[in-house]
Amino acid sequence: MADGQRVTAVVVPYRPRLQFKPFHARTSRWSVLVCHRRAGKTVSAVNDLLRAAMTCARPRPRFAYLAPFYRQAKMAAWDYIRQFAAPIPGTAFNESELRCDLPNGGQVRLFGADNYDALRGIYLDGVVLDEYADMDPRAWSEVIRPSLADRLGWAAFVGTPRGRNDFAKVWDDAGQNPDWFRLMLKASETGLLDQAELADARKSMTADQFAQEFECSFDAAVIGAYYASLMVQAEADRRLCGVPHDPAARVTTAWDLGIGDATAIWFVQQVGREVHVIDYYENQGQALGHYVQQIEDRKGRGWVFEAHLLPHDAEARELGTGKTRIETLRTLGLTGLRVGPAQSVEDGINAARLLIPRCWFDAARCARGIEALRGYRSAWDEKAKVLSNRPLHDWSSHAADAWRYMAMGLRAEAKKMPEYVAPQNWMSA
Repeated sequence: MADGQRVTAVVVPYRPRLQFKPFHARTSRWSVLVCHRRAGKTVSAVNDLLRAAMTCARPRPRFAYLAPFYRQAKMAAWDYIRQFAAPIPGTAFNESELRCDLPNGGQVRLFGADNYDALRGIYLDGVVLDEYADMDPRAWSEVIRPSLADRLGWAAFVGTPRGRNDFAKVWDDAGQNPDWFRLMLKASETGLLDQAELADARKSMTADQFAQEFECSFDAAVIGAYYASLMVQAEADRRLCGVPHDPAARVTTAWDLGIGDATAIWFVQQVGREVHVIDYYENQGQALGHYVQQIEDRKGRGWVFEAHLLPHDAEARELGTGKTRIETLRTLGLTGLRVGPAQSVEDGINAARLLIPRCWFDAARCARGIEALRGYRSAWDEKAKVLSNRPLHDWSSHAADAWRYMAMGLRAEAKKMPEYVAPQNWMSA
């Protein structure tokens, strides 16, 4: 009791599993947990957030749980938030905002990385990034990390591996930094799952699936990934390296044009049979003039452009202006425009696969694009319980779609298709 105020002990119905006690006892600001399926990581993460929000000494504490998709955050964590926070007297739940308001003024709120821009401008005292392997890495670097700065907030990266993507990098980097806490929980070591169940799962899963989902392998082939194995081979061949611009070769670009979404551009040079991937640029919420300026900036550095390959929908007329985007780009001074026909995604993916073994990628300038190619994969058909024959639309789609247009465009140019205006052909604009 202090200054006449009564201190009330509150018992939350959570008993930490032995395997997660080091996580709860950590003192590091940054942490990464790599956990097998059904280890209990989300329950642990939710309770860690609630405890932090209730014990934070700063005014108006704010904590967040972030999942790859908003709907996923609701399905994975909201019921746990309600279950474990309900015994705390004075707690209120805002269903529409997925927000838990605690009696000390603290909040725990759920967000999705599919709309990470919604977090811009807020402050955070702590955040859990659950299933980080499936998130757009920009959610962390551009939005979440700055939101922690003034309050010196903490972050925990949690999930199961999904190949050698940014989550693997976080894990590897944490191992070299004593300021980080890291924990890996493999099903063969934790004892959390029945051994007979694991043996049965092994029978019905591929070796890569089992290694990824239960043994926390970052090196297992990503389930349903289109290009991951090709990018692994490119890395093994040391084709992810430094690839400078060659003044003797012209540059070709391939664009994925977003409407209310990201626009992605690849920059390549053909040198003999090799394709040198020298740059990648992506942004969103920008007018077409912004991307034309990116081309002009590179011209100022001595780059000479051969062609700009655009998807077929660049010829669609916008209702507001009555113009096509190719007309707008031409008006902005961009020349060498080529528009491709509508092609099946399957044909484009096949062309993209054939292109990658010919490519040398600049590892630094193309880092985000490389990450996207590694992560681009099939959607999951929840009804049929199988991988779909269509790609998953997520943050990696923009770079992957632009890469398909590049592959199809270079193939068309190799066949020396005539440059005339016809919807069924690549054409000069």
